[in-house]
Amino acid sequence: MCRLSALVSAEYISPMEPILALETMKEGHDGSGLGLIMRDLGGEFESLKEYPVLSAITTHDGYHTLQDYMVDKGFRVKHRWEPRLKVTPGMKIQKRDKYLVNLYEYPESYEDASSEEKALLLTRTRLELRALGEADKSITVFSFWPDVVTLKEVGDPLEVGEFFGLDKNPITAKTVFAQGRQNTNYAINLYACHPFFIQGYFTMTNGENTAFIPIREYLGSRGVEGYVGYNSDSEVFAHILHYTRKKLGYPLNYYKDVITPLKGEEMARRPEASTLELMKRSLRMLTIDGPNCVIGCDIDGTVFMTQDAKKLRPGVVGGVNGRVGFMSEVCGLSEAVPGRDTSNDVFPMKYDLVMVRPGAKEIEVWNQLNGSTSTISLG
Repeated sequence: MCRLSALVSAEYISPMEPILALETMKEGHDGSGLGLIMRDLGGEFESLKEYPVLSAITTHDGYHTLQDYMVDKGFRVKHRWEPRLKVTPGMKIQKRDKYLVNLYEYPESYEDASSEEKALLLTRTRLELRALGEADKSITVFSFWPDVVTLKEVGDPLEVGEFFGLDKNPITAKTVFAQGRQNTNYAINLYACHPFFIQGYFTMTNGENTAFIPIREYLGSRGVEGYVGYNSDSEVFAHILHYTRKKLGYPLNYYKDVITPLKGEEMARRPEASTLELMKRSLRMLTIDGPNCVIGCDIDGTVFMTQDAKKLRPGVVGGVNGRVGFMSEVCGLSEAVPGRDTSNDVFPMKYDLVMVRPGAKEIEVWNQLNGSTSTISLG
């Protein structure tokens, strides 16, 4: 098990805010690590949103390998953010050689490239850098994408946040995902740390996906660059989101229909029942199993929460106009958004997909059973 904490805000916020919410839910995670993804960046990044950001950890040798590779590929550093690392007595975090958050200019040959060509370039670059450093663990790359920063480290989440200096020199953002890890099925590995990211889509999950192997095999057979790794059974949730939205072009609510399809008699209540039946048969290998609460972010910045077909993990969504939290527990939500009207809190059940769009003005609850959407205004 683990605990999830995400905030969507109309204003730029510090990542310490969802980290402090994680601290209130500490009984649900063992402090084995912290994963952060920040999207729609502020501060020194606000005027640089078109430049891809490489988030990575390297050894000293890996740093030189990475630098040489990027120069050879035609990338030039536009801006660097360096964490003000703070190691205090008693802190159990093992400091690594280099933590990189570098913004790059695209190679000259890509100045007039399409968005699809640039997306493929960034994906291939990330994968090639990963391959260069995977054997000796000299390079670990989390994301390479415009307006997105990823930070991950092993240790207590609050200590990790302070270690990176986020309490003093934070990277601000309007969307922040934070996960406190308890890795129950695999060895602790930074590539197994949520959230997981691919081409602008990302997810984090509290649960166990017992259908992991058939899903991994199906995704691996699609011929999509980036469907690799799988150090965690939860990484497939991000790739299913990418496959559903980008490759198949389905609307976001169909993500719910793909991972937890309705039964035959339930589909009859939806006007597109025949489409749902075809989807279920053709995409049956993407059906998840086991207890899972999923929080994800779509390419347009819409953040959502959904549950497995039996609703076996905790989750709550609530907030005020301009600030909404997605949390594993109410205590985390109360820490992050203390002044909200709690009667508007949503506890997603097995048929629900709860969504908040950028700006966080309202909460939308889409019901899979009948296809209807109810809206809670926060204004």
